Amino acid sequence: MKPLACLALFFFVLCPALNAADKPNILFIAIDDQNDWIGHLGGHPMAKTPNIDKLAARGTTFLNAHCNMPLCNPSRTSLLLGLRPTTTGIYGLSPWFRTLPQWQDRVALPQHFENNGYLTAATGKIYHGGTGGGGGGGKGKNAAKKAPAAQPEFMRTAPLGGVGTKPPQKLTPPAPMGNHPAMDWGVWPKDNDDTGKGDYQVASWTVEQIKTAPKDQPFFIAAGFFLPHVPCYATQKWFDLYPDDDSVLPKILENDRQDTPRFSWYIHWELPEPRLKWIKENNQWRNLVRSYLACTSFVDAQIGRLMTALDEAGVADNTIVVLWGDHGWHLGEKEITGKNTLWDRGTKVPLIFAGPGVKGGQRCLQPAELLDIYPTLIDLADLPQREDLEGLSLLPQLTNAATKRERPAITSHNQGNHGIRSENWRYIHYADGSEELYDMVNDPNEWHNVAAKPENAAIIAEHKKWLPKIDVPPAPNSASRVLTYDKATDEAVWEGKTVKRGDPIPQ
Repeated sequence: MKPLACLALFFFVLCPALNAADKPNILFIAIDDQNDWIGHLGGHPMAKTPNIDKLAARGTTFLNAHCNMPLCNPSRTSLLLGLRPTTTGIYGLSPWFRTLPQWQDRVALPQHFENNGYLTAATGKIYHGGTGGGGGGGKGKNAAKKAPAAQPEFMRTAPLGGVGTKPPQKLTPPAPMGNHPAMDWGVWPKDNDDTGKGDYQVASWTVEQIKTAPKDQPFFIAAGFFLPHVPCYATQKWFDLYPDDDSVLPKILENDRQDTPRFSWYIHWELPEPRLKWIKENNQWRNLVRSYLACTSFVDAQIGRLMTALDEAGVADNTIVVLWGDHGWHLGEKEITGKNTLWDRGTKVPLIFAGPGVKGGQRCLQPAELLDIYPTLIDLADLPQREDLEGLSLLPQLTNAATKRERPAITSHNQGNHGIRSENWRYIHYADGSEELYDMVNDPNEWHNVAAKPENAAIIAEHKKWLPKIDVPPAPNSASRVLTYDKATDEAVWEGKTVKRGDPIPQ
């Protein structure tokens, strides 16, 4: 071979590796069921999250970020595939998307990075069933055994995470609607030892991956934390951060559902998460709130361990950190606990970017969606663009937080139920045509539904135009938390049970 040809071959083979080595690392942090009870977000005035707050201070935090569906599996599937739930039809806790022929070969977010020279690794809850290692969706019951991905979701995985150590029996009284084992909270373990917790182990494994990552290859490392998902167990030292009195309770409006459509009950008709009525009657409201806050502070400490690992490994300056929660969570607001709603408490999430290409110290009020993470990371890492993503890159806001964004945040809850969140308003449209509208500037708690006021017709029309144009029915083999509605009969089917207009609302 001629010398010039040899030189050309050398650069052809070597240059991709050199280019990949120059790319920023990605640390991808997910928190399950984490609402905006984070210090810098102000969702709860007592929330103590110094490590997350520090991360937000050196990057850009989105104060108006929302999930695309308020439930784990559809939210995570949407984020990682870059498609709306109304496009995939994945609305419930199943199916795992790789079981569906049209999505078996879909290149998910971590795969796009792996295809472009990144080492990918994950532990804890990233996909709903786990990390998705090997294309099977992890250990979850909805894992795809017969329809593996074209390649693993991540190159390296660890089967860690989840609750970890649990008490021998529930700490709280039997709850209604099945007394689900996850409906529990309180101090555990009693000896202040956190090392048996799944999230502690997630952090430990992630720290090890950061420290041993090859220096000549960028990494995409994902850490999925389980808490503050129920059961909310935390050791006493985290409870001690919060007073054991009613000052910790969130502000609520009694009978807050009187001006909401009946259909607002349908999307969480019967759930294991107890109503406000039950937690009050059983003296569990303060206990639940303190447990949630304690678990949030515990997870914050684990995130601090990851930030320390980046510093100690000498890669902090070349690592993009993105932190997100998969959906919100009610702790008494709107008379319920749990998720599965289209109000801010059910949809609002923490979303932070920090690192190369991100302006520090920014607080962005523009609406953002978890769907936007995929195209944003592509832009920040300067990877090949994807034309099949439904999110919008947040790079303009990461450069200048004041940059206006035309599109609002859009959250769906099964077919026909959608929340449209702009900078100043929340509009909700249910499958039966009923509506809600809230002035988020003057009524941030969403206590007063003003949809019926004639002067708001133009505002509703403006938000209504953003309702999803694609709104498919549930995918085959959908189960658990799936709602369908028949306009002809005015009947809904929730969890396999038919709900009629005159049925009494479960309490």
